[in-house]
Amino acid sequence: MHELLSSFENYLLNNLPQSKTFHPCFEDALGLMLKAGGKRFRPMLLLSVVKSNKSLLLENSMPVALGLEMLHTYSLIHDDLPSMDNADLRRGFETLHKKYDEVTAILVGDALNTEAFSQIANAALHNDIKIELIKVLSSNGGIDGMIIGQAIDCFFENEKLELDQLEFLHIHKTAKLIAGSLKMGAIISEYDLKTQDKLYNFGIDIGLLFQIQDDIIDETQTSIEAGKTTQNDEAKNSFVNLLGLEGAVKAADDLAKKCEYNLNELDKNLKKSLEELLLKYLYRHKN
Repeated sequence: MHELLSSFENYLLNNLPQSKTFHPCFEDALGLMLKAGGKRFRPMLLLSVVKSNKSLLLENSMPVALGLEMLHTYSLIHDDLPSMDNADLRRGFETLHKKYDEVTAILVGDALNTEAFSQIANAALHNDIKIELIKVLSSNGGIDGMIIGQAIDCFFENEKLELDQLEFLHIHKTAKLIAGSLKMGAIISEYDLKTQDKLYNFGIDIGLLFQIQDDIIDETQTSIEAGKTTQNDEAKNSFVNLLGLEGAVKAADDLAKKCEYNLNELDKNLKKSLEELLLKYLYRHKN
């Protein structure tokens, strides 16, 4: 897994987006949040699935993985804006609107969003595969997924949601892009539709678990410990705010056990390829 992550990091650093212009800082801003790091969880999910069945396609899949990371990074940049979460810190660095200005942050996010699909379109994969990848990413990262989740999150600040509404919010805002990452890897690997759906549903549970864990981290860690602005969810619909800290931890425990069970139910190649990545995250709310 370390070797796969290292390969992706090298590919990312050698293929950062560029703007050939006389703008004094836009090109630096374009690459800053990509270079800042993060877990690279979504691209690693995709690449781990590819590795399980079509390892010879790993190199050709790197642009798709980079596109996925670009789209995720754009969402973080916009999520941190003053009109949304108004955060000062991301991945251990100043957020873009703090380091530069709000206009630069908005436009960098826009650029990474569109460049994500350019990366996929220009990957050395069969056109039919690329069309399916674009369908999945645009759906789960767009109005059927992350965008409507973010819209609900922002609109219902200071208004308490029911548990099923909260789950709907975070399945769309967070989980669908994680689920889509697994499905995109399965599409490249030419897994059958049943396996694609199984991985997608598994990804929804993983994504929801991640959100509950993030809510716990926001409540229990400092910004320095977490590498991002924390204790900033007072007005938000979070699992901690709805269930209390103990209730959120129990919900995370239950979902982690379900995810671990479903991981063990995958075929041996998929399980072997994914478990090294996933097992260290399933109980991170316990750390």
